[in-house]
Amino acid sequence: MSLSASCESVSQKRTLSSLLDGRVVKRQKQGDGQRLQEATMQLLEQQQSLCSLLREVGSPDPSNIFHTQNGEQKQAESEGISSAIAGSLLVCELRRQASQLGVPMPVLSVKMMLERLMEITGTEEVRQEEDKRRELLTSSQRVQLRVLLESSKDLLSQGALCPKLLWQEYRRDQRLPKLEVVHHFHFHNIVTLKYILESDEGVKLWLVSQLKALCSWTPPQREEETKQVQQKVLSTVVGVLVGTGFELSSEAAAADRRMSLLCCSMLDDMLFWLLDTVDKSVTLQTAGAELWIQIFDASLCGVPASVDTLQCFFTHSLTQTLTYKPRLTVSDAITLQNEWTFAKASRLLISLFRQLAVIFSVEQLLCHLQQVLETHEVNWKHVLCFLSTLLVYNPCAQTSLSELLSRLLSSAFEGYDLENMITAFLLARQGALEGPAIFPSYSNWLKTSFGGVTGFHASCKKSLVFLLKFMSDLVPFEPPQYLKVHILQPPYVPVKHRSLLMEYVSLAKTRLADLKESVEDMGLYEDVSGAGGASLQPQCQSAQDVEKAVSLFESTGRISATVMEASIFRRPYFLTRFLPALLTPRMLPVKSDAQMSFIEALKKADKIPAAHYSSYVESCQKQRQQDGSAVCLDTNDDPLEVLKSQLQEFRELVVEGNDREMSAQLSRISHTLSVIFPGRPDELIGQTVIKLHINTPPSPELHVKVVNMILRNFCQCMLDTSRANPPNKQSLWASRFVSVLLGNTQLVSSLLHRLWDLFYNQGSALSAAHLLGLAAFVVHLHASMSHSPLVQLVPPILPKPVAFGEALSFALVCSTHTNMLFCVRLCVAAVCYGICRGDSLPQQQQQDYILSSLYKKLLYLIPRLLPEARRAPITAGGPISEYQEEKLPGLWSSATDSNTWRKTAWYLWRLPAFRQLQHTPQYQLLFSEWLANELRVQRSEDVLSDPERQEYQQWACLELYLSRVEEQGGCGGDMKILCSHLLNAIMDQQLSNHSVEKLDHRVSERGTCLSDILSRLQELVYEMEVTDLSGCRGSRADVCDFLFELVSQRCSSTVTSASPSISTELSLQHTLNTWNRVLLALPAVLFIKVKCDGGMATLECDTLIQHINQHQRKVCSPAGLLSCHLTSHFLRGVLCASVRCGRSGEEVNKAWSQISLRCPLLLVSTVHWWERLSPMLLSLWHRLCDGEPLPEQLQLLTDCQNWACSLEKGLSSSPVPAAAALLLATSLHRACQGRGSHNQGFSAALNVLRPLTGTMYQQNKVFTSRSPR
Repeated sequence: MSLSASCESVSQKRTLSSLLDGRVVKRQKQGDGQRLQEATMQLLEQQQSLCSLLREVGSPDPSNIFHTQNGEQKQAESEGISSAIAGSLLVCELRRQASQLGVPMPVLSVKMMLERLMEITGTEEVRQEEDKRRELLTSSQRVQLRVLLESSKDLLSQGALCPKLLWQEYRRDQRLPKLEVVHHFHFHNIVTLKYILESDEGVKLWLVSQLKALCSWTPPQREEETKQVQQKVLSTVVGVLVGTGFELSSEAAAADRRMSLLCCSMLDDMLFWLLDTVDKSVTLQTAGAELWIQIFDASLCGVPASVDTLQCFFTHSLTQTLTYKPRLTVSDAITLQNEWTFAKASRLLISLFRQLAVIFSVEQLLCHLQQVLETHEVNWKHVLCFLSTLLVYNPCAQTSLSELLSRLLSSAFEGYDLENMITAFLLARQGALEGPAIFPSYSNWLKTSFGGVTGFHASCKKSLVFLLKFMSDLVPFEPPQYLKVHILQPPYVPVKHRSLLMEYVSLAKTRLADLKESVEDMGLYEDVSGAGGASLQPQCQSAQDVEKAVSLFESTGRISATVMEASIFRRPYFLTRFLPALLTPRMLPVKSDAQMSFIEALKKADKIPAAHYSSYVESCQKQRQQDGSAVCLDTNDDPLEVLKSQLQEFRELVVEGNDREMSAQLSRISHTLSVIFPGRPDELIGQTVIKLHINTPPSPELHVKVVNMILRNFCQCMLDTSRANPPNKQSLWASRFVSVLLGNTQLVSSLLHRLWDLFYNQGSALSAAHLLGLAAFVVHLHASMSHSPLVQLVPPILPKPVAFGEALSFALVCSTHTNMLFCVRLCVAAVCYGICRGDSLPQQQQQDYILSSLYKKLLYLIPRLLPEARRAPITAGGPISEYQEEKLPGLWSSATDSNTWRKTAWYLWRLPAFRQLQHTPQYQLLFSEWLANELRVQRSEDVLSDPERQEYQQWACLELYLSRVEEQGGCGGDMKILCSHLLNAIMDQQLSNHSVEKLDHRVSERGTCLSDILSRLQELVYEMEVTDLSGCRGSRADVCDFLFELVSQRCSSTVTSASPSISTELSLQHTLNTWNRVLLALPAVLFIKVKCDGGMATLECDTLIQHINQHQRKVCSPAGLLSCHLTSHFLRGVLCASVRCGRSGEEVNKAWSQISLRCPLLLVSTVHWWERLSPMLLSLWHRLCDGEPLPEQLQLLTDCQNWACSLEKGLSSSPVPAAAALLLATSLHRACQGRGSHNQGFSAALNVLRPLTGTMYQQNKVFTSRSPR
């Protein structure tokens, strides 16, 4: 009978529990076991199947008859009886049914076991199919399986179960056995893992697959038991594999060797899977890889294995890791080594190395590493990362590695072995990459190994050649920092062999030149860091050199040889980098410290120039004002929290007025800021220039937080102190605070960017307290200008760097109502603070606290926003009176009042100290500056209406600047100067592309006050034309000359060379096109002179003709033709000016005759546009000279046009007008243009014109000689 035969020979009607349930209640006392067993067997034979019985025996259900319902006491009493009854029942029933079925009892028991096992493990198969595959059993399944296996142990003890048959049948049903089931088989000693390894031929395929799946599977949250089972299953399997694979005696049988190889192969497969995960960085498999690495813990997998076995296993795994996929060559290792440092290595790889190395000593590991390098092709990345891990986690490894390197170099030079040579260099460099705290720098190692006569290469020439050839072979692959070390600290070479070294140096320098690297930027003590292979910035490197040199001096009491050599052989670096870093001004301690002693030693050795030393001493004396000691910062504290606390304490000290404690606290704040902004103070070689990126501030988020904290604290302190005293009665806390900040260029840059952002983008959101504090902050920055950096705006809208305060003033754009209100509030606060702060100082020092740029903005804004200020213009001042001193407290009280800015501004405007500044050149608002400000205003968002703006501009032009002397930025009463300023401002506003006018991208050129200023220009020139006055004695002809002379000067300044380039020609065209737009807006009559000679007025067109021939011809479009608007404007000017003459028609005829002869461009243009111009000009002439006929020359234009048109229509009999040949020719050209006529009339006309070609040639020569190339 087969195992597939049914076990259920008796139909089941009721369960055993239900059959006995009533009897349990009725039983009065516990019967003996024999009688109960017999009764139960009788029931089973009639009602119960074997599989159902096993299910109930193994069920943890409380209703099971084998589990008492009456509490723990009865359970304890009946536990032994129930277990014995269950085992007896199973064996008896198995024996009975096996006899009935005619099969061996072990076969039937295996069948029963597997059915129950499949029932337990298959209860959640549907759920697993729907969800992610579950690699371990659930808690309930695990309980049932354990009970089943306990029953199986009972059967096994009574000979009723065959383990081999059980595994055979289980493997037949399961292609991939569940690893937890296998673990339980092994744990309950039913089917051991060792037996499975020996008997299952396909074990490698499914076991490795299941191990990977189990490692990669993450148990659900809150299933702590499942996580422990996962760890236990893996450690059990690995323990068996390690014990079987690596615990072999020398007399092991062939079968044992086969098993050992099989286990090793499976462990290697898992290791390679882990290493592939490391290389590919597969995120989903990272957790699985980490779990497998934990299995390498000796305490987990070492339980069933001996120490020797574990060492053998770890040694094997380490070898496999170091030699896994050796695809990288030595040249790759040389090039990429900087990327394989401990900090950059994979976290998984580091963890693996730590686990593999934990049971070995450093000497054992390095010895094994050497052996692997000598006998295997290695993965250099793994080898070097392993060495870094060993050095970082084992402080004693430095000495062992040095000894290994010595052995390698000795072996290399004994047999001239390149393998040992390259190994030594790579290992030494790898150690150096981890920093001087881990291993000596590469330059130090090189100097120790090859820097003297005792070096490994110094024994003979052959060794020297071997070393230099080896270094030369490395040059194509060397990172630049190693080449620099080799050049600056070359190996020792006897004088007679220096040529060999020079060959290498030349080769290395050539390579550095190809890499665009400079040797001079390298520091004295530069160690090759692993920071991406990049060298430190020169400033940072020189600072490190100073620190190292001072440290060596402190420990030895002597100037290091490296510094002395640099002062001779590397003098440029010593003078321009090292000494400025060493002589950075600081607050000198009372007792000389190591740095002071080192400086004195260098001075005595004549290594510091006298000028450098004197400047250093003077600068340090200035630092003495910060008297106080800095307190070291606990590196474990968060610098932001420390700074916040320190600033709060500083605020309390400011309120208390404790100057000494304030200085000490500022020193602490400075130290904290140096931690957050690690850049050191810049060298005192000229002023530093900070780039201000006005569009994209580059400050990191941390720096923005710090800057906000600093500015907020300053504003709070300013508000606190201002409540008690005006600025001139306060302590020097603000100046000292700002001086501390200016010591760190990186911090200053962040401050500058933040202030720009606040002023330019967030001005309207700032409160009165913010404005007061920020205004005072900017004032103190300006007052410290002598030792503060200059600022270069990016993009470069200014020609050169400017001072801090001036740069920030460009953020105050006065283009809209909102901008103006913010600007005037800030500037009022700043100027009020500056005047009050400098009250008790000499006049020159007073000006240090008043920014001229902000003062000028008030000169522009206050009259614009406060009409009453126009009625009280700034006049002469004189010395500050007692009235002024009485006014200051009121001024500051008004400035700190947040209710209204108007009261403070009006108060300030009438203050004598404010008025007196206007007489200083740098505080004078020039008319050109006023115009530039006005042209940036957006008309649609202006605080003034159109009539108010017209009134204000007329007041500024005629009442303020016209009468003001030129030395103070006015026009000296000369209307021509006033008009020239207006005209230049208009043209500049349209021509400027990169100037301040383009700073505010929100300003639209269409919406500016350009039209308003153009209206002012029109008003003024019209006034000059009507009154015949231009501010000086002369005729109105001067207006025409002045206008054309002005545009001529601008054109001349545009063309700067005899052979202009394309860019200058384009610039010239742009200038003339801009001028033409202005020209068309001015009265046409201005451009024609009326000369009085002998009591008769005549027209003079010489200036106009010269302007057209010299300038207008260059911007003709199409070429050789003025625009219709310009042509019309010039002709209207001729007609209007002729009215001033006695015989208007005759003057027009004379003027046009001159134009026809000397200005062919205007003649040709007039003929071309005559069809459009004639109605307008005829109407104008009749309006000007009522009743007079049209001048003959203008009538002749009409006749020539009619004649040419008649020829076009084929009327060849029309008489030829008595006109100039060029006029006739132009008329013909205009008539036939686009028609292609070739009739006899045209031919006859051309024959008539042929005798006049000489005259036309002369006129055309005038035209073409001045035409553009």
